[in-house]
Amino acid sequence: MEACPSVKNILLLDSEGKRVAIKYYSDDWPTNSSKEAFEKSVFSKTQKTNARTEAEIAMFENNIVVYKFVQDLHFFVTGGEDENELILATVLQGFFDAVGLLLRGNVEKREALENLDLILLCLDEIVDGGIVLETDANVIAGKVATHSVDSGAPLSEQTISQALATAREHLARSLLR
Repeated sequence: MEACPSVKNILLLDSEGKRVAIKYYSDDWPTNSSKEAFEKSVFSKTQKTNARTEAEIAMFENNIVVYKFVQDLHFFVTGGEDENELILATVLQGFFDAVGLLLRGNVEKREALENLDLILLCLDEIVDGGIVLETDANVIAGKVATHSVDSGAPLSEQTISQALATAREHLARSLLR
């Protein structure tokens, strides 16, 4: 019996190789400096390629990296050397399309930073602990959208901005009593 498909990390970098949103699911990079070194080397190896229309696949440091670029954002999904490239490509496409839906087609760094909470929720909906949960962009975007509207959710399931808005509401109600 084969193990579940797994992902080592999902990276969203800008056109200079700086972090926009990242999530690591593997202990292959134990320190922050090793993570940054990996990101920098993957970025420098892939920046000269033309991965704007279709995802590209590269073998890098005994890992399979699937990547795609749009505007000034670079999307990367990394898996082990024995991982199925098609599954990694499907995860990448799901993430890419979900971000496109959540940002209403305006996929660029500024818009991504303004909606960083949605992108991080998107990462949580796609992969949990390295195990692929969902790859359908419509389902991912739908779950993220319901999270971002649900103020009745427990604080542990809200984004920081939602938690602050909820706290502000509770404070205003207690002051008006």
